[in-house]
Amino acid sequence: MTDDWPQADSSAASLSQATIDALAAQGALARAMPAFKAREGQQSLAASVARAIAQRSSLVAEAGTGTGKTFAYLVPLLLSGARAMISTGTRPLQDQLFHRDLPSVKAALGLGTRIALLKGRANYVCHHHLDQQMADGRFADPQMPGKLRKIRQFAQISLSGDRADCTALAEDDPVWVHATSTRDNCLGQECPEFKRCFVFQARREAMAADVVVVNHHLFCADLALRESSMAELLPTVDAVIFDEAHQLPEAATEFFGESVSTRQLQDLVRDLTRAGLVEARDAADWRSVAGRLEQSSRDLRLVLEGNESATAGGRAFGAQGASRAQLARRYSLEQLKSIAGLPDALDALSSDLVSISAIIANNAGRGLELDRCGLRATELLERVSRWSAVLTDEAQDIEADPSEEDPAIVWAEASGPHATLRRTPLSVAAAFGRHRSGPARAWVFVSATLSVGDDFSHFTEALGLSDARCERFASPFDFAAQAALWIPRGIGEASSPGFSQRVAQFVWPLILANRGRAFVLCTSLRAVRDIAQTLRALDATDNAGMQWLVQGEVARAALLDRFRSASAGVLVGSASFWEGVDVMGDALSLVVIDKLPFAPPDDPVIRARGEALRRSGRDPFSHDQLPAAAQALKQGAGRLIRSESDRGVLVICDERLITRGYGRRLIASLPPFRRVEHWQDALPFLPQPEGQGQGQG
Repeated sequence: MTDDWPQADSSAASLSQATIDALAAQGALARAMPAFKAREGQQSLAASVARAIAQRSSLVAEAGTGTGKTFAYLVPLLLSGARAMISTGTRPLQDQLFHRDLPSVKAALGLGTRIALLKGRANYVCHHHLDQQMADGRFADPQMPGKLRKIRQFAQISLSGDRADCTALAEDDPVWVHATSTRDNCLGQECPEFKRCFVFQARREAMAADVVVVNHHLFCADLALRESSMAELLPTVDAVIFDEAHQLPEAATEFFGESVSTRQLQDLVRDLTRAGLVEARDAADWRSVAGRLEQSSRDLRLVLEGNESATAGGRAFGAQGASRAQLARRYSLEQLKSIAGLPDALDALSSDLVSISAIIANNAGRGLELDRCGLRATELLERVSRWSAVLTDEAQDIEADPSEEDPAIVWAEASGPHATLRRTPLSVAAAFGRHRSGPARAWVFVSATLSVGDDFSHFTEALGLSDARCERFASPFDFAAQAALWIPRGIGEASSPGFSQRVAQFVWPLILANRGRAFVLCTSLRAVRDIAQTLRALDATDNAGMQWLVQGEVARAALLDRFRSASAGVLVGSASFWEGVDVMGDALSLVVIDKLPFAPPDDPVIRARGEALRRSGRDPFSHDQLPAAAQALKQGAGRLIRSESDRGVLVICDERLITRGYGRRLIASLPPFRRVEHWQDALPFLPQPEGQGQGQG
């Protein structure tokens, strides 16, 4: 890891100084934005970003809450005039950056920088597929036709076709599946609607822009698939900035791997039936052909779903990190080999895909949709074959497949109505490094949680960033004066029966004293259910009148909206609420974490990585699991104090922070809250009744 910056040249020094001046108390941003406050940490971070951009070097920067990291990288980036790509963690952050932050900074600096927003194709209305679905007219849900008409009306007046701009329907409404395209079914330039394609339009605008805003999933997916947008954009940019960079290794791991899901198979069944009947009705009994594939897909799911050997479900923190909050059963290669019906299910699936490919090949050229289905069937067959080859290799006795240049972990997952066969890279460092090679450009990685203490190695090793300079920029908040940390004693082992119920009982007095205004963050969906149930019973007994907002009962966005407007709200949720949620003011002044967010050690990916670490002479717990838990814990704790005036209490109901040696390392990774021994000692840190006004970020 690089310890010092290269010797500063005049351009780097000039850009750094211009950046600091713009962010100063009398600078351009202060003059244009009445609420702007000059911050020393922000200026220091911005100066480091300026040097990285000017010198085309790599920077990993951890910026504590309140540093103002967005402006700290936007100002030097825009002042540099560099052509750049900014990648964010989520689509909502992408929209905020494009619609609010970038225009504000651009205007304050008086620049004419051209900016563009680029998302994955599933975010844009597809005229062709929308028309097909409306013409088909067969829906199990009677509300579907009316919703599709609303989308058509939106598409007729929208300039972008971005479903986030459609106010008539929720962005996560299931109907959007029928009005958008995927990589699998997009016809590209052969599409009859290509000239007015929203995806093509967005990519064309991105190619013409000075700064393009993307998200990690699109960035990694396009790199892995070598699609046109990143393949064309990346070679032309001088700088790439990753905001919320802690999410990047997970996204890269997901998209640099390979999978076959029953969802993909069912999509093929639907598209094959329609394309066959429209474009080559006489070629085959398409409903029967597609029906066989549908049955083999269903049989594969049932074989996995009915097996008892999998990793227990319900965990929110699994192999891919904190975002996979779903009831899932995961199978290692060893477990998969013991499932008696799996080889037959795979043989049947492969046979059906071979049959479909052959029928379509014999009718090649009769229709674009049908030809595309043939390509999809062939690609899925190749993936199934590669996955099955490892499963049937008797000599294979570890989960990491060593036959690849980048070893892959073979495993499977059953979740809800779907199953997925996965090949996950043991490490994405080499693959990511290959994409970073080539012409010199700046690579900047920014987040509030990239280190454990002063150690960045967990992040830098994951992405192969041995050449990067690593810096920390402390939060300007006075955490010791603003917040307290209480670790209850006597609550019992986190793995013991009834633990979730005891968590609810221990924290209820604080929730009562604070009149709600609390997040209860859980490490599993089962804990969400159990803790919410117990808290509701306590509420009923005390007739406290709390407003309960529980994950799974309402959509995530609606839960947050209701929480912000509630007078005594308590939100109980799992991993998706540990980060990316910003509620400032008294509306959120109590955060409870049920236990330390360790990934399950028997998870297939965790196990395989652990074995690889052991073979290299390193301890998997201290080098992988502990740093990952520390970063997740820091994210959860970060929900509490979001401004200089916030006050509150953090409760972590896991005595391992006190009883285990690694507890000190985890506590050291948290903001320096005031430690208290009893819940009553935390009461002064809660907002007083006269200060119960609500704010939101």
